[in-house]
Amino acid sequence: MESFALHSLSTTATSTLLSHHHHHPSRLSLLRRTSSRSPPSTISLRSLSVQPLSFSLLKPIPRFSTRIAAAPQDNAPPPPPPSPSPSPSPQGAKLIPLILSISVGLILRFAVPVPEGVTPQGWQLLSIFLSTIAGLVLSPLPVGAWAFIGLTASIVTKTLSFSAAFSAFTSEVIWLIVISFFFARGFVKTGLGDRIATYFVKWLGKSTLGLSYGLTLSEALIAPAMPSTTARAGGIFLPIIKSLSLSAGSKPGDSSSRKLGSYLIQSQFQCAGNSSALFLTAAAQNLLCLKLAEELGVVISNPWVSWFKAASLPAIISLLCTPFILYKLYPPETKDTPDAPGIAATKLKQMGPVTKNEWIMVGTMLLAVTLWICGETLGIPSVVAAMIGLSILLLLGVLNWDDCLSEKSAWDTLAWFAVLVGMAGQLTNLGVVTWMSDCVAKVLQSLSLGWPAAFGLLQAAYFFIHYLFASQTGHVGALFSAFLAMHIAAGVPGILAALALAYNTNLFGALTHYSSGQAAVYYGAGYVDLPDVFKIGFVMATINAIIWGVVGTFWWKFLGLY
Repeated sequence: MESFALHSLSTTATSTLLSHHHHHPSRLSLLRRTSSRSPPSTISLRSLSVQPLSFSLLKPIPRFSTRIAAAPQDNAPPPPPPSPSPSPSPQGAKLIPLILSISVGLILRFAVPVPEGVTPQGWQLLSIFLSTIAGLVLSPLPVGAWAFIGLTASIVTKTLSFSAAFSAFTSEVIWLIVISFFFARGFVKTGLGDRIATYFVKWLGKSTLGLSYGLTLSEALIAPAMPSTTARAGGIFLPIIKSLSLSAGSKPGDSSSRKLGSYLIQSQFQCAGNSSALFLTAAAQNLLCLKLAEELGVVISNPWVSWFKAASLPAIISLLCTPFILYKLYPPETKDTPDAPGIAATKLKQMGPVTKNEWIMVGTMLLAVTLWICGETLGIPSVVAAMIGLSILLLLGVLNWDDCLSEKSAWDTLAWFAVLVGMAGQLTNLGVVTWMSDCVAKVLQSLSLGWPAAFGLLQAAYFFIHYLFASQTGHVGALFSAFLAMHIAAGVPGILAALALAYNTNLFGALTHYSSGQAAVYYGAGYVDLPDVFKIGFVMATINAIIWGVVGTFWWKFLGLY
């Protein structure tokens, strides 16, 4: 297709020049001289993507003031009417989502009386916060832009002072999340993540089930040092899965997709949530959850170790069960993949020996993880450990500052995370969250529910509300504080409630094709039909709830969380 297009363009260019030969004979000779001086070169798609091809011979021929009149042609067809110019694309906010998002806050502010126990300032901030959350769901503007408008509204209406509105921009957790994006970029840039995953394919890839386990285990190994599920999906695992699938004759958007690609995509997608739940630093939203819990007085000592201990048994069991369960529920047509280890070995040979930058990346990540684990003993906060790691990568040239500047998702996250965290913190300070939790506690008490029943009910509500959200982090910013306060008011132990909500935040990332960044990556590959995404997402959510609920009940009791 590409060579055909280039040939067509070349033919058109030659015809255009020949048509002007009678009036401008010098142009043809110029073409001949140019052609004789410039030998033809092979143009690849890669070169086109790196540097746009410039066809100098296709530039419009200049018009001269002296024109030669063309002979009249009585039988010539009339010139075609000029094509209408395309209508400009709409600019600014989408009108209907904008109206709906603003209406939510206006109705609460002016149509609902301020309840007892809430100040007018707190009620006004709640209305702005709800409009901001509605905008995250309805998307009248990109997330960062809408969050900034909400921040501006809180200052213009004098609901918050400038310093209070921007207080969360100095949060250690927010900056730890930003730096985590840079670490993920280092894994992709150096090729270290790709190399690790390819080794697992080489070792375990003789069967389709073994191939799935190899990919799953490699993601679990990479996860604590690469805190972005989306980056792991798009930068490492999807390219490997596509390569293996195509080599097995499994093509996206085709009946052959069920041979191999559909199963591998579904398995990796469903396992990613458990990999992210296993380690505190495996996903950005984990850090945000603990920050919001801390603002409500739930402080987890030695967070990295405490998180891992509580998650280890249920997460590992889910990781081991998920590929096998999907192998039965959503079986691949190809059961054996004898060529996969050979393909992986060939790829490793092409990659060559481990590079200096990969070794630096390994050493830096080992240092960072060690400091995250032992940071409390050494008196080094998690964000400082991350800053040390990033500084090493910058000093040794593994990353440069342009890499950091071009990581737009990191800076976008800084903006809207900080806005949501700041608003949530101010709602807590103004007593709004306490008022909401007290109202829920009264309802639960009227139903005569003990804290275990309330715990199950609130966790299920928090989980399935995610059908309304297109972002895990947006869900956390909107609802985590409120649901944690409800748990505490219902008598649920604070640390148990905070950790369970945080683990659920990772698990509901596989509910739909829009429920997380990695969901969009995997669904966009074209191997899985939309009805299957919803069906498998719901079934695996139920299975995960059973595994985490049953195993977690005994394991968390053993650890003394309740």
